[in-house]
Amino acid sequence: MSLKFAAVHLLVGLLLAQLVHRWSSPTETKTPDIDGIDASMYLPGTPKPVRAAFVVLVRNSELVGMKQAMRQIEDRFNSKFNYPYVFLNDVPFTDEFMVETTAMTNANVTYGLIPQEHWSYPQWINQTYAGECRENMEKQGVFYARSESYRHMCRFNSGFFFRHPLLDNIDYYWRIEPDVEYSCDITYDPFLFMHRKNIKYGYTIALHEYPETIPTLWSSVKEFVAANPAFVRHPAGYSWLSDDGGATYNGCHFWSNFEIGALSFFRSPEYLAYFDHLDRAGGFFYERWGDAPVHAIAAALLLRKEEVHYFEDIGYYHNPWSNCPLEPEARLRCHCDPAKSAVNHYWASCTTAWLKLPDTNVSTIAESGTDDIKASAARE
Repeated sequence: MSLKFAAVHLLVGLLLAQLVHRWSSPTETKTPDIDGIDASMYLPGTPKPVRAAFVVLVRNSELVGMKQAMRQIEDRFNSKFNYPYVFLNDVPFTDEFMVETTAMTNANVTYGLIPQEHWSYPQWINQTYAGECRENMEKQGVFYARSESYRHMCRFNSGFFFRHPLLDNIDYYWRIEPDVEYSCDITYDPFLFMHRKNIKYGYTIALHEYPETIPTLWSSVKEFVAANPAFVRHPAGYSWLSDDGGATYNGCHFWSNFEIGALSFFRSPEYLAYFDHLDRAGGFFYERWGDAPVHAIAAALLLRKEEVHYFEDIGYYHNPWSNCPLEPEARLRCHCDPAKSAVNHYWASCTTAWLKLPDTNVSTIAESGTDDIKASAARE
């Protein structure tokens, strides 16, 4: 019995030694990869593979909706990837807001105040006339017709958010708003995907804009293009933006409450010149130009088609529109209804139209697009 016991004891010891060796082996304890990146780079507080952040423009009064949105993006994506948040406000954040939003994530969180010059009337705006314009738009039943803060928000998102000091060391941003929902697990890093593919702008929903909010936006765009034709890198974009050869704007735009972008695009000389031209025209205050059509027109013309990406696989909802993946494989990680996806509705059919565009260097209007815009601008 003692010999058998000793043999069993020896065998158990050898097995334990082998297990200890396996567990302690560097090859066995190596941190698993995510898209070819060491997963340890996604731990909280560590430098990420891409210098990126969630950028959130939000009011203190939107705390509950913001926490709901954070819970969504954390559960679906960021609890695994731990990208930081940058919160921006035109007034100081309350202690309550900062404490409760910080508690929603293990990632780094910073809070910034928007400079007054980025959230006020520029000196060339006639504020009396702007007030009269708001009254006229209210009579027309335009959404947010009387709101001054909405106009400051649209102007800030169009030309200033990327200049905030808290984004100086950020290369990519992901815009998040209160009360939005994410209905699919996001198992890869969209920032890294964009970086590797040289994508500058990403969206989930493309809509038609309300024409009464932007009556002179297109004429201002045509003036800019006529003066800077070399800035246009995607002539086929004209056929997405206009149904009549550039005479008028059909309203197609990427819905900017969700967007993932490269800040290098917005910081480029071309975009800065474009925004400055629009800003001087006064439409942010005399009309109600939104940042969505401003961003979209720039992306459609100043970027190549392959630099703009439709994130079809990201399930997203912002009242009243949603994006829901249609592929069966993607559906296994989603709870949304693909029948309700915006691509199935006319008002949001701009996504389908964009995807049908020819590649950057293959276009039936590539030779004539800029000339048509220049000629139309000259007639005006």
